[in-house]
Amino acid sequence: MSKPDIILRSLTLDVRDALAQDFLVHEAHAAGVAALDAAVRARTRIVVTAGSIGLGRAEMAMLPQLGLICCTGTGFDEVDVAAARERGVGITHGAGSNAATVADHAMALLLALLRDLPRFDANARAGRWRQGLTPQPIPTGKRLGILGLGAVGQRIARRAEGFEMSVGYHTRTPRPELPWQAFPSVLALAAWADCLVVATPGGAGTHHLVDAAVLAALGPRGRLINIGRGSVVEGGALLAALREGIIAGAGLDVYEGEPDIPAELVSMRNVILTPHIAGWAPEAREMTIAQLRENIARFLAGRPLASPIPAQAGR
Repeated sequence: MSKPDIILRSLTLDVRDALAQDFLVHEAHAAGVAALDAAVRARTRIVVTAGSIGLGRAEMAMLPQLGLICCTGTGFDEVDVAAARERGVGITHGAGSNAATVADHAMALLLALLRDLPRFDANARAGRWRQGLTPQPIPTGKRLGILGLGAVGQRIARRAEGFEMSVGYHTRTPRPELPWQAFPSVLALAAWADCLVVATPGGAGTHHLVDAAVLAALGPRGRLINIGRGSVVEGGALLAALREGIIAGAGLDVYEGEPDIPAELVSMRNVILTPHIAGWAPEAREMTIAQLRENIARFLAGRPLASPIPAQAGR
């Protein structure tokens, strides 16, 4: 009996290798679905992709048997959810599979930014000892604002409490059962916070939520951390805020227009940059693959999906 077909839109080698054990994997991360053999497109029922790559209406139209779209990460912002709904196509995502990893990375960025660890490291390596260095703040006693309070945001809040930080948040749906202070807007949260962490998904609903006004409210002692999506923070406003001292600094794992990072941003000393790897960890990858395989197995068996996107959770 031949193996079922899967189209892979994301260049993730360990996911590809894990799926190849039981499926015929057709890679479409470079040229897209249109470049695949017509016979493959005609019979494939499953597409595995990433939220930042997604799957659009036009590509879905090339797949007459499509029944399942699996996003390997938490995000699914580039998947045309409306088109999938019209076709009755299920969509899953990696809900919670890398939440701990992303939360740990957010705290690592925050600590490194507050303590200016890259500069301390450079001095030590260059034999300059403490020359030109000044005391840097600690997280203890600071106010941490979290934009988005899903699985990642909640874990960040718990980690912040371990550093004796006060925690506030803004989200579309307040969570009164949780112990942290809710704010009615991003602007109000930024005005209260010493450090603002972006932990919300991308998409039209969150595009440029953090704009010039929010950054001004965060203020000249404020720090911004973004491990959510680059589109949530207005790129030009962020550059201006960092350049002009409107905020003190930023720790960024995601960017507008990534993988390209503005040269000006790269040159700034009050910024710590990582290349969208907050969710990368062996532990997270193992959970992601296990969850992916479970969703596919359930789909093929006609059973409810393990981690459907919120809009399909009631299916």
